[in-house]
Amino acid sequence: MSTNSRSNSRANFSNEIHDMATPQNSNMPNMMYYNERSLADFFPPHLLKKMVSEVVSTFLLVFVTCGASAINGNDPSRISQLGQSVAGGLIVTVMIYSVGHISGAHMNPAVTTAFAVFRHFPWIQVPFYWASQFTGAICASFVLKAVLHPIEVLGTTTPVGPHWHSLLIEIIVTFNMMFVTLAVATDTRAVGELAGLAVGSSVCITSIFAGAVSGGSMNPARTLGPALASNRYTGLWLYFLGPILGTLSGAWTYTFIRFEDSPKDAPQKLSSFKLRRLQSQSVAAEDDDVLDHIPV
Repeated sequence: MSTNSRSNSRANFSNEIHDMATPQNSNMPNMMYYNERSLADFFPPHLLKKMVSEVVSTFLLVFVTCGASAINGNDPSRISQLGQSVAGGLIVTVMIYSVGHISGAHMNPAVTTAFAVFRHFPWIQVPFYWASQFTGAICASFVLKAVLHPIEVLGTTTPVGPHWHSLLIEIIVTFNMMFVTLAVATDTRAVGELAGLAVGSSVCITSIFAGAVSGGSMNPARTLGPALASNRYTGLWLYFLGPILGTLSGAWTYTFIRFEDSPKDAPQKLSSFKLRRLQSQSVAAEDDDVLDHIPV
């Protein structure tokens, strides 16, 4: 293969991925072209893989958190309240590092909604993410019902005391989770490589406190799945309303305080992870340039 043919194949590949090719000498209106391009951008061909990623990650999230909660409710000597909170935080951390680069590891309809409202996620994909998250949560709950029999209460989240206490708790703890999530996931100033640890820690910390009052759901899918499997629906509405209000308010607050432009006098800081990535990309680019000049 010659150097020219290699260059042409790379150009075609770049055009296929980024849709940079423009029609020449065509009578088709430009508006039609841009509509097709926007559809491809917001409805990518790999959406199915993202959906599977959300099903798997939400399944494992609910399986671990609700499984630990069910065992704790049946026999606190086996798993403590602190243990189930730590398990919930750790599974969130693990899933973010596992599939965060594929689907974003939302695992939460309220998080997906907040990302879409503040234009960090395309609305056209939101129903597919919701369907995937609820599917994963419901499947995990019924699997727990089978493997933990005869335990009947499978990690359901029910309010302790007045409903407005639990509603307020859910709003505050979900606010905290979304505030941290938006900071580490969307702000280039944050150390993105620590996103999983930051979000998982926030879930763990808040669930330690909220678990004794509202159950510390922070997630409509995590509440609905066990409710269906356990056939218990006490206060179900507040676990939909609370997380939605919490994520929206948390996302709005961080959007308000974040810097849109980098300060001119502030030096740019790079984490060791980012520095290694930039160095590896630089080396790869240099090797690619060398190969391009080798006649074949």
